[in-house]
Amino acid sequence: MRQALEGSLAVAKAVALCRPGVVAAYPITPQTHIVENISKLVADGDLETELVSVESEFSAASVVLGAAAAGSRAYTASSSQGIMLMAEVLFNIAGLRIPMVLTCANRAVGAPLNIWNDQTDSMAVRDSGWIQLYCADNQEAVDSLIQAYRISERTEIPVMVCMDGFILTHTLEVIDIPDQGQVDAYLPEFRFQRRLDPSDPISLGALVTPEHFSEVKHSQHMAMFKALPEIVEADKDFEAQFGRCCGGLLTEHGDEEATVAILTLGSIYGTLRAAMDAHKPRKKVKLIHLRCFRPFPEAALLAALDGVKDLIVVERALSPGLGGIVGTEIKAVLSTARKPPHVHNVAVGLGGRDVPLDILPRLLEALKDGTATEFSIFDADLSKLPEEDR
Repeated sequence: MRQALEGSLAVAKAVALCRPGVVAAYPITPQTHIVENISKLVADGDLETELVSVESEFSAASVVLGAAAAGSRAYTASSSQGIMLMAEVLFNIAGLRIPMVLTCANRAVGAPLNIWNDQTDSMAVRDSGWIQLYCADNQEAVDSLIQAYRISERTEIPVMVCMDGFILTHTLEVIDIPDQGQVDAYLPEFRFQRRLDPSDPISLGALVTPEHFSEVKHSQHMAMFKALPEIVEADKDFEAQFGRCCGGLLTEHGDEEATVAILTLGSIYGTLRAAMDAHKPRKKVKLIHLRCFRPFPEAALLAALDGVKDLIVVERALSPGLGGIVGTEIKAVLSTARKPPHVHNVAVGLGGRDVPLDILPRLLEALKDGTATEFSIFDADLSKLPEEDR
């Protein structure tokens, strides 16, 4: 049913449709509204789940780890410093191959203190072993969450669904919320084969010595690659069931013969699409939304970049002392390509700075006049800095 909903409420409704047995979270802006809305659904009798109030994000992650290990479908959500506090447990969940879903309401990580959006938090744990899916809008946040449970439970890899804080979590959109019967048909009941059961005791998380640790990590690494077709299949089956999809691993929009491509993750993709419609650039350009960042969809990206001569990677985070995170990884992937495009890497919208529609013509102008560098914080006004810091 189509409804005008705040993104956080829409996600809460999607969580309820997946019938989690346990939900645990600790409040942190801008994630708080998601679990507040789940709490209201529980209080109103619209969701039957064990809602656990905890004293920290570390505890929230620990509760859902134990719940999922015992065979319950589990859910949590967090942002920013909350994700950092969860980090140890996030690595444990992934290393133990425990299926579950986490919504990351992307927010900058301090210091300096900043409660607004960028993607520093999820990027900081990109190597924890979680599948990461980035949402362009709130419909994708709803649909990706439902798909995430199926992906996670088939692969036994946890899934982090990333949605830009405030820009999506606190924005009203008209969203099609599936009905319970549709979701039940798409998402079977959760059955964890290695669940902890007192009547048949086993151990999860045994000590692994150096003699075997490399083999365990290799197995985890290969399992992530094997998840790529599962992500694609989950999206295709979702489209067959619900009549819409999220693009699988990535989405392309624009001229198929374009020699210039702009790649991004998250809600900036929507801004760029609106900018393309508004400005109608003369140069053939296409947009690429990298929905799946982990596992990295190398083959799909290389196919999307076939014939592209210049690639502008726009991201909402950076690695201080190196530059772009996504751009650096893409350069590494393209090193094996026969005719790789030249990569121009920019960070925009850090700490929630607005990304206006004129970002598209400005990026294209920088490419045309040769000022598009290997990496820059594109919207930084260096005149505000002391000369020695420029």
